[in-house]
Amino acid sequence: MAEPATQDASIALYQYLCQEIVGSEENVKARRMMNTVRDYLESDDNQSIITSGSFGEGLEMRGSDLDLMFAMKYIEVCEDNNVPLNPDKAYFIIEADEIQPGYTQLHLQNKHCNKKLNILEICEEIGGEYYCSNFRIKQRFINEFAPIIHGPCTSDKKGVFDIAYCLHCKSWIRQAHQWIKRSNNAWPGYDVKQSIITHGVLFVPIGVKGSSKEDLEWRISFSVGERLLIYAFTHTQLLCYALMKILLKDVIENDLESKDMLCTYFMKTILFWISEEVPLTTWHPANLISNFIKCMKRLTYCVENSDCPHYFIPENNLFENKMKGHAQETLLKKLKSLNSYGWKCILFSNQINKLSFQIQSETPTLYYTCYNSLKIVVSPTAFLRDGFIPSTPSSFEKEVHMMQSFKSSNIKYLCSFYMSKMCHNRCQVLPFDVMDNNKSFYKQYKMCISHVLLNTREDAVSGWLMLASFFYKTKQFQIALDILQYSLLKCSPEKIYNDFDVSNIHNEIYRLNLFMQMSIVQLTKLLLVNEVLFIENSLFTPNELLIGKNTTGFQIPPVVYAHSLRFLCHYQLNNICQCQHSLKDLQLTIEEDYFIAEDSEKASSYNILGIIFHLVGDRASARQVLMKSIEIYQDVDCNSAYRMLPLIG
Repeated sequence: MAEPATQDASIALYQYLCQEIVGSEENVKARRMMNTVRDYLESDDNQSIITSGSFGEGLEMRGSDLDLMFAMKYIEVCEDNNVPLNPDKAYFIIEADEIQPGYTQLHLQNKHCNKKLNILEICEEIGGEYYCSNFRIKQRFINEFAPIIHGPCTSDKKGVFDIAYCLHCKSWIRQAHQWIKRSNNAWPGYDVKQSIITHGVLFVPIGVKGSSKEDLEWRISFSVGERLLIYAFTHTQLLCYALMKILLKDVIENDLESKDMLCTYFMKTILFWISEEVPLTTWHPANLISNFIKCMKRLTYCVENSDCPHYFIPENNLFENKMKGHAQETLLKKLKSLNSYGWKCILFSNQINKLSFQIQSETPTLYYTCYNSLKIVVSPTAFLRDGFIPSTPSSFEKEVHMMQSFKSSNIKYLCSFYMSKMCHNRCQVLPFDVMDNNKSFYKQYKMCISHVLLNTREDAVSGWLMLASFFYKTKQFQIALDILQYSLLKCSPEKIYNDFDVSNIHNEIYRLNLFMQMSIVQLTKLLLVNEVLFIENSLFTPNELLIGKNTTGFQIPPVVYAHSLRFLCHYQLNNICQCQHSLKDLQLTIEEDYFIAEDSEKASSYNILGIIFHLVGDRASARQVLMKSIEIYQDVDCNSAYRMLPLIG
């Protein structure tokens, strides 16, 4: 039993983590449900998409990146060859003899499968037999979006996201069979185990470093099973996991000599073992600190003995060939030093404010629940994740049927929300033209406008601004002006925008029972304002705004775009006085940073203003605001002002 003082500190730390770093249990569940719905809608006949890593587990913390797994459905892995062969699939057999536990080779069984799959291109021939090459499969999926091979993944140049193209075995493999009957404790429960076993396992494209067959080996991945285990955590277990991640990222990795010795996966593994060993009743808020200390001591023990057994395959020592020499000694010394501070070692992290969690905030928990609900939707990782939503309209009908098949109203709401986000991209690639009597044009027009109208459910404003763009492009300027006026009325001070700070107005709003009772989707539709995002080659971008941008995608702050498009509408209608008013409103919006959150957005706003000055023939003012843009945001690749200045002359 923990000391009363430690119990009090545990409860204070628990509440602090809920309010400031991880979120409440309800917030975490909401993130997980949103990820599940996104994955479900994005998956198709060729691949299943799985959001993994911290974000997939329901955590979004400082430094988190985006991890996605693409499980290819046209390839199946089996442990024996007693399976009925589908000619439209490629089948690989596990061959794990003389390979380190946790890894395997994949032997192609039906080399005469459908030629359209091009399976032999990702295989290497050895003695007339074909084995799947982890190197070749990563080479197949390298593209401009993810041009770098990073371990088993392809990644972007900035290291923001990782994509792992993986293979699936539907059955539970023999290497992990002992796990089924190993644990006699309450965690994990029977139902959780059955779900994990039913899913099977994945194989990710990476071999044992230094192995003679490294390019032909695949690591056995239990990512989905591990995610289900974390879903089975109590909130105290999850917060203990969060503390271990914070300790690693903010404290241990600050020492350059031990920076690359540990990773989050080791922390997760240690927590799994301890969760299996201790009674489930141990995991409550008053014991958060004592359980965190248990994990710290276990980590130190594992490092000291160079032994960290894989949770599902204990024969696989995760520390093998990693913990040795001077680096191990340095890391061990660091861990023993941290252990000497007890639980207070976590205070070395600048994420943990000692005063904040010892002196509790007077703000009610309900307020934080509403506040964090909105933060879930506007989080950087969620925004990046939504960038993977496909823009083609081909699967839209299937998605509607999917949505209708769910019994839960919450899931239906989330489906409609993400379908609205999908329509944001899809409507921009649908062909349309000015209305005339041609039936094909009329059909295109109806399809496009229906997608744009569906997009108005994503947030309070951006969908309406996209609708105004549609009417501007079809030369229906007065209708566009009416929609823009409606949109500007919605851009009121109580709304939420990117990386928003909580004002007194927001405080009062979030305390109202009306808002406390709303779902995330309802809050988003009522209170959230997104920027206007034009995808690459968008048919909705006003031609006047393309100077210096070519056809690449770009984004504009919402109020800036509304006043810019108002100006363009009046310019087309030759309304000189209204043009002047719109220009003044645009300048004031930029000067006051109204719904402008970052330097890149401020620069983008000045670029739009420069285009409008150039349009009315005021080149001096155009050059002046473009120079301001460059002064604010000096990124040659991302700031179009560098390309616009020579064009303006």
